[in-house]
Amino acid sequence: MSDPAAGFRLLAGYNRWMNERLYALASELPAADVFADRGAFFGSIFGTLSHLVVADTIWLKRFRQHASRSEVLAQMDALDTPRALDARPCADLAALRARREWLDGIIVAWVDTLDAATLAVPLEYLNLRGDPFRRPLDGTLLHFFNHQTHHRGQITTLFAQMGVDVGVTDLFVRVPDLSAADR
Repeated sequence: MSDPAAGFRLLAGYNRWMNERLYALASELPAADVFADRGAFFGSIFGTLSHLVVADTIWLKRFRQHASRSEVLAQMDALDTPRALDARPCADLAALRARREWLDGIIVAWVDTLDAATLAVPLEYLNLRGDPFRRPLDGTLLHFFNHQTHHRGQITTLFAQMGVDVGVTDLFVRVPDLSAADR
């Protein structure tokens, strides 16, 4: 991709698409199945979905501090920074799903504003312990999206162990087929 931001737009759309699919499947299950500890890093499907909301909130608040001072990310000012990666920002799946949809909308809108000049400016932030870091924004964004994929992979495994077919989850299905345009 010649446009460095194009890859992030692809990842943001894939992220939203996969989250919609996983929440739709989770909403069809009894709450006891969604909350059952299944031995994953964050215990349950709900715990893992919660972790993704928490981590995304933390990162989006850090991205808000980027030198570009994105107005799209100003919406993050309404949320407190979670203090623990295993926090549960919402009590039930419906509320968590609404938060996820809101965050995904912010992610897509923000990534749509990125360009090569913005991606070239490093991100300075503090981790949860207060340690300072200065990292390339593009590499940090890659981590952001990879982290989501990592934990969604755990969720799809939990679904598979329960006999729930998640279907195709590959990013590749979201990559446009250019040969179709040639026909």
